[in-house]
Formats: sequence, C-alpha cells, structure tokens
Amino acid sequence: MAGLCEGSNEPLGSLKAMFLYEDYGTNGFLTNVVLLILVGFLVNGPYALITTAVSADLGTHHSLEGNAKALATVTAIIDGTGSIGAAVGPLLAGVVVNTGWENVFYMLMVADVFSLLLLIRLVKREIQTTRSHRLIL
Repeated sequence: MAGLCEGSNEPLGSLKAMFLYEDYGTNGFLTNVVLLILVGFLVNGPYALITTAVSADLGTHHSLEGNAKALATVTAIIDGTGSIGAAVGPLLAGVVVNTGWENVFYMLMVADVFSLLLLIRLVKREIQTTRSHRLIL
C-alpha cells in the first residue's frame, strides 16, 4: 500500500482546485482549461493510486493466498465499484444542477470528503506498518 498515503492527500488538493474552478473557471477559456486539467489530474490520479493500493492490500490478505481467481475477483469488484461511482456521479450532477451549478461542485467536494473518511482506517494502518518496519530495521 505504498501509494495510499500519497493518494489520500490528493483529494484535499482536488477540493482546493474545485473551489478555484468554481471561483475562477469563468474568467476566460485558458483559465477554464487549466483549472479543468488540474481538477481532473487531482481527481483521477488518486483514484488510480487508491484502487491499486486497496487491491494490493486485499491481495495480500491471508484468505486469498495462492488463489489468483479470488484476487482477480477482488480487483474486479473494486474497479466495478469505481465504475458505478462514475455512472452515478453524472446522474446526481444532472439532478443537483437544477438547484444551481455551484452545487454540483459542492456535491463533488462532499464526495471527496467521504472518500477521505473511508480511507482513514487504511492510511492509519499503513502508517503504523511503516513505523513498525522502521523500528525493526
């Protein structure tokens, strides 16, 4: 789970980037493009790191030892869950946009906060494991 701590920091950056986009995204085409690229980088990068780290973490679980089929199933479930989120997000955005375009960004920000809350336990465990390995060495 080497990338989990790094990946869990980036949603905080995406929150800031979404606030910036909300405030300055209409200040011109170039500003809009640059901020969209920044938000996309800060949203998709952690998704890739986190799904890989969680799959690797679950892949080392003792119940999956030597069972490649079970590991593939776990990885598919994690990726499938991300795909469900990718499908439901625009659906919710379509509903939320009726209350105001800025609320779509707030919805995305809330989703980022939820992702951070769900990662706290795994990040805490990774930090403890890293510290214990440093003490041993």
